[in-house]
Amino acid sequence: MVGYWCLQLHAHLPFVRHPEYPDFLEEDWFYEAVSETYLPLLSVFEKLLEDGVDFALTMTITPSLANMLADSLLQSRYYQRLNKHIEFAKKELERLKTDNEFFASAKMYDEHFKICKRIWEKYSGNILTGFKKLQDLGKLEIITCCATHGFLPLMSNESAQNAQIRIACDDYERHFGRRPRGIWLSECAFWPGIDRFLKEAGIRFFFLESHGVMYGTPRPKYGVFAPVYCPSGVAAFARDTETAHQVWSAEIGYPGDPVYREFYRDLGYDLDYDYVKPYLHSDGVRRNTGIKYHRITGKVALSDKQPYVPQWAQDKAAEHAGNFLFNRTKQVEFLSAYMEKAPAIVSMYDAELFGHWWFEGPKFIDYLFRKMHYDQDIIKPITPIQYLDKFPVNQIITPAASSWGAEGYYKVWLNNSNDYIYRHLHKIQEKMVELARKFINAGGDLRRALNQAARELLLAQSSDWSFIMTTGTMVEYAHKRTKEHILNFNALFSQIMNNGIDVNYLGSLENKNNIFPNIDYKAYL
Repeated sequence: MVGYWCLQLHAHLPFVRHPEYPDFLEEDWFYEAVSETYLPLLSVFEKLLEDGVDFALTMTITPSLANMLADSLLQSRYYQRLNKHIEFAKKELERLKTDNEFFASAKMYDEHFKICKRIWEKYSGNILTGFKKLQDLGKLEIITCCATHGFLPLMSNESAQNAQIRIACDDYERHFGRRPRGIWLSECAFWPGIDRFLKEAGIRFFFLESHGVMYGTPRPKYGVFAPVYCPSGVAAFARDTETAHQVWSAEIGYPGDPVYREFYRDLGYDLDYDYVKPYLHSDGVRRNTGIKYHRITGKVALSDKQPYVPQWAQDKAAEHAGNFLFNRTKQVEFLSAYMEKAPAIVSMYDAELFGHWWFEGPKFIDYLFRKMHYDQDIIKPITPIQYLDKFPVNQIITPAASSWGAEGYYKVWLNNSNDYIYRHLHKIQEKMVELARKFINAGGDLRRALNQAARELLLAQSSDWSFIMTTGTMVEYAHKRTKEHILNFNALFSQIMNNGIDVNYLGSLENKNNIFPNIDYKAYL
């Protein structure tokens, strides 16, 4: 064995939950990710375990996502949606039983949704239990993230930065029965000194974009192919750009292959309206159903996309897995000639790429671990903790300010499309610290109001909103959510300071924005 491969999947969604509506467009983000990414990945991991295939990976399940996965309302709504998908897929099998072009795809979806249902029911709707089981068996290292994916370097208050980490770690323990050993800093956004808060929280490692380590002081002896320790003693693992490009790149990445499923052509738009209407939202507006029968084909109009062939796509996923593994073995053979320890190649991706955007992604991971297990003895999968246990002596450097956003720094989250939000966010951060210090031992309704004020601040800080404002998709919703949570916080602040808490108003916020049920506002002390 001459080297190690460290796969890190970052599973994250902003907290979207709207009990005031029977269905809500942005809640679809969650339901789609469950059916297309989280359940397929869990299915792959469980089958690898059943077949005795050696595998190891790291996976963020962010606190906001974990709270959604554990929420009974969202669980119930997802299950209803899943049964609708099963009904739709069965209907499609009947419609296409004499169709040679699309029947194989219809059969694939019928099987896909039935597998989703089997796993969902196996864990009684709480699939966090399934991921926890894999962690307890030593195959999966689940790490946390900033509480609501808050962008730490753009917070003006250290207490607010620290609270994002403390609250995240406490919530992780509620779901997984122990403290987290690793963390994904939201957007990989690092600023020298932030690692102090990680050390205080008991975190042993985190991930950085490659230039965060490469531009560190002093320069890293082994580049991005071995972890480094920050002055605090917390380890940083940096992303390998070669593996990033092989999967992420729109031009040369695997997901763009012509035989893979086309994401943007969906039956919600292709079929007769009356036929698909039962599977749309109550407003009747056409939207994606998740069932898609065409392949990427090439750079052609959606109307010219060719029929999807599931077997071709599976074969291509196996081919790409083999190519990826071949490249990694050559990479570690080259690196090991120049290193005094086994190199670690760190591949970091959004988990939602696998299944949601790249439908065949989970199958690619399945093939890759199987090929790694059976077909070679050059490279082995590993988690950061396992690597640190094998190689505890590493270089100490101060990483550079960085993120994994466009151009590598902070401009995606601070520009003229979103800069107005920060004067308000900075102010309510200061107000939250003021509340925590003024009411140190609150009880009753006052404590409820203080905890809800903390929730509203955290939800306003989500980096997703500023990101969406920059990218230009669902912008109205991002502005609405940011303003709504800031206004909610300010209303609670005024009521608390004036000793006039409106318990009905407070109860409505607790019901709607119920993230972190065990939150303690004293995290801001």
